[in-house]
Amino acid sequence: MAPSIRLSPAARSLFDQPLAIAVQGLGPRQQVTLRTSLRDETGELFQASARYQAGDDGELDLARCPALPGGSFSGLEPMGLLWALQPQKPFWRLVKRDVQSPFLLQLEVFEGHGERHGRLLAQAQHERAFLRDGVRRVPVREGRIRATLFLPPGDGPFPGIIDLYGTGGGLPEYRACLLANHGFAVLALAFYSYEDLPKGMKEFHLEYFEEAVNYMLHHTQVKGPGIGLLGHSKGGDLCVSMASFLKGITATALINGSVANVGAVLRYKDITIPPLGINPKRIKVSKSGIADIIDVLNSPLEGPDQQSFIPLEKAQCCFLFIVGQDDHNWKSEFFAVEGSKRLQAHGKEKPEIVCYPGAGHYIEPPFFPMCAASMHLLFGKPVMWGGEPKAHCEAQIDAWQQIQAFFRKHLTGEPSGTSSKL
Repeated sequence: MAPSIRLSPAARSLFDQPLAIAVQGLGPRQQVTLRTSLRDETGELFQASARYQAGDDGELDLARCPALPGGSFSGLEPMGLLWALQPQKPFWRLVKRDVQSPFLLQLEVFEGHGERHGRLLAQAQHERAFLRDGVRRVPVREGRIRATLFLPPGDGPFPGIIDLYGTGGGLPEYRACLLANHGFAVLALAFYSYEDLPKGMKEFHLEYFEEAVNYMLHHTQVKGPGIGLLGHSKGGDLCVSMASFLKGITATALINGSVANVGAVLRYKDITIPPLGINPKRIKVSKSGIADIIDVLNSPLEGPDQQSFIPLEKAQCCFLFIVGQDDHNWKSEFFAVEGSKRLQAHGKEKPEIVCYPGAGHYIEPPFFPMCAASMHLLFGKPVMWGGEPKAHCEAQIDAWQQIQAFFRKHLTGEPSGTSSKL
């Protein structure tokens, strides 16, 4: 029988779900190389490969067979061919722009373990989708709000979350729609560099975000009395500011966020919070031209920079800090610890802090390949984000569970039923 690739699910799976990969019909203990390829929407190619040896029966199941040294990874890694995908173009990050179309994954099996691939023995295609059947995607253009609302299948109402990304701007929808697949009504909110919103990051007005909070609080498909906030990077400190000044926030989760206002002036009514000072002289540039910006920001505990510390003790919500301990964008763990100290000093509940050794800045939904370095819009050069691929991948899987459990607990009253595996 000719070799063939067996996938489960067979033709299509959701991007944050595991994919079982096996090859059957090989010779006993036959040596093969498996390769995965995926093109993003700009046509850029991502690839990973691994060397394997079939069992005595000619079967090769990635859940039971360890990858041998010499490929993109080694050891028992059933999902290695997905999380180890790397761009063929330097400093390129895998992003999904149109969530209504899947990524197409190509799988190939080649003979032998040579530097050059041997004869092609088998191939298969698989769709990695972002929208579950029945999830509704609703563009929102109400008042000043520029957003997309994702509603799960069924009657609702559903626990509601506003999702914010960082300095990249635009309107990324992929995390929001993957979260909606799990039963949440999620509003992916743009806040600059999108349609008629401000082009640059000079200043933000919290009234804009307040409009989005009120939109969710009054939506018939959103379960009250309060909503959740989820923010990564710059989106994280915007979420802290929203939680500190706006009503109706019950739970706030930050992925490598800051508790100081960063990068732009923040205004709300008669309040102005200046951005944390920076010192570009503290940038370290490697021989390959990649900048390490971890020390660029001033400390929000000293001098005039104390004015940038967001008064999170005013928040009437619970906090979850997801921290990559190898984050090179800024000192996420320091921010989480200082935020916790400040909350407790004001008699508030200690926040949940989940730390991941070996995880970098871009903690994405599960199975997104780790981005070690890419262009930074504010610095105009490639910067290092940190992270070690395997540890980073494991962090993404666990953090995704932690985030959902946190929102279920605080927005629906369900027990969380999860504990950190790391």
